[in-house]
Amino acid sequence: MAARMIRLFNVYFPIRTLLLPVCEAILVVGSFLLTTVWLVGPDAEIVLLYENGLIKIAVITVLTLFFSYYLDLYESQRMAARGEIYFRLMLVLGMLSFVLAAGLVYDPESDIGHGHNVLVAGIALLAVFLVLWRRTYEWLLGLSLFRERVYVLGSGARARAVAENLRSRRDAGMDVVGGAEGEETGGQMDRFASELRAFRLPNARLDRIVVALEDRRGAMPLRELLDLRLRGVTIENAVTLMERLSGKLQLDGLNPSNLIFTEGFNVRPSMQLSRRLVSIAVASLALAISLPFLPFIALAVRLSSPGPIFFHQTRVGLRGRAFSLHKFRTMRQNAEANGAVWAAKNDPRVTAVGRFLRKTRLDEIPQLWNVLCGDMGFVGPRPERPEFVAWLAGEIPFYDLRHMIPPGLTGWAQVRYGYGASLEETKQKLEYDLYYVKHMSIGLDLLIIFETIKTILLRRGSQ
Repeated sequence: MAARMIRLFNVYFPIRTLLLPVCEAILVVGSFLLTTVWLVGPDAEIVLLYENGLIKIAVITVLTLFFSYYLDLYESQRMAARGEIYFRLMLVLGMLSFVLAAGLVYDPESDIGHGHNVLVAGIALLAVFLVLWRRTYEWLLGLSLFRERVYVLGSGARARAVAENLRSRRDAGMDVVGGAEGEETGGQMDRFASELRAFRLPNARLDRIVVALEDRRGAMPLRELLDLRLRGVTIENAVTLMERLSGKLQLDGLNPSNLIFTEGFNVRPSMQLSRRLVSIAVASLALAISLPFLPFIALAVRLSSPGPIFFHQTRVGLRGRAFSLHKFRTMRQNAEANGAVWAAKNDPRVTAVGRFLRKTRLDEIPQLWNVLCGDMGFVGPRPERPEFVAWLAGEIPFYDLRHMIPPGLTGWAQVRYGYGASLEETKQKLEYDLYYVKHMSIGLDLLIIFETIKTILLRRGSQ
């Protein structure tokens, strides 16, 4: 069906979303192949096969997808309007043109079919193809043939939240056609049963039922659900669906049985050993790359304000064990003379140099030593301070589950949500952390590392 999702690196993506980069890769290859054949003529085969033309086109394709990914063209949730999509497409083509021009200056042999202007014509043709494809893609998203009709079984706050989420995620391919109305009270089974029976009529198509009842006692129309299930309608729990769509384990409606009788949360020694080896390898590489810049960062911190260069702070790690976390100092000395507080946006305690270090994440380079020492992994939930852990564990259910694994320098919550500086924001981050703990794998770790580079380059999520 249209709303099917595919699982890659333990993350669920709507199939229709994955079609975007696949089809655009085909368009890039097709554009430059067509212009090569058109402009070079009979010698096109020589250019493509014997002058590495196909390899050059493959490199151009990778660059185009890379720029599109870093400009969020494959994340529909971040795109506010159609005009913004086309503006970013032009940015991608501009960046591609700049890189190709720089390549020609550095190495004239990187051209495709010397003197035939294949690169210029290829980019021009690609611009037309990409705009037409995006318009076609938007049209396809709206066709009922490629969308699922969904009934949200429930009428409380949870059901309304599910319905609102489905309506906002147009890329999910689901249209809410019933349920999620009114307040949830007792004795609603007759109303739900009547509404579901209406979908048994020949022209009343229904593809999926999402069970979002806050209290299922006396409200589950079991006979109607079974009848529709046998007619091919998919029935699933709202928690399961929202986990796939949002990439987080939502605390609303989550109970211990959801954690006990589920796949995942396999903290096996072999998995932890593999993750440890990856952490050491990545941290060693990152530290080697950072070494030439460390003296300049240390000098900038020293000149920015009186105080030490490094900042050491107690954090809570694996199984609640405390350790000392290391960072470059970004705040003025004695910034917490009145007690521990979360950093806020435009925090006056942060120095000018510290603000730059936080935006670029350069202040966290010393934590690579924490990774090498085993206090942290490279990927995992961010370690919190003991002053906050005791309070948060009492306010947020399942908070201590994030201590099942070592904390990380970066994590799923950091690349998907950002910085949390309140109880509600910390709850949101915990939902992403629990998703990571449930689904952790080497593939997911590598995806998070790749996403972290994007987060740093775009300066997202720091305070």
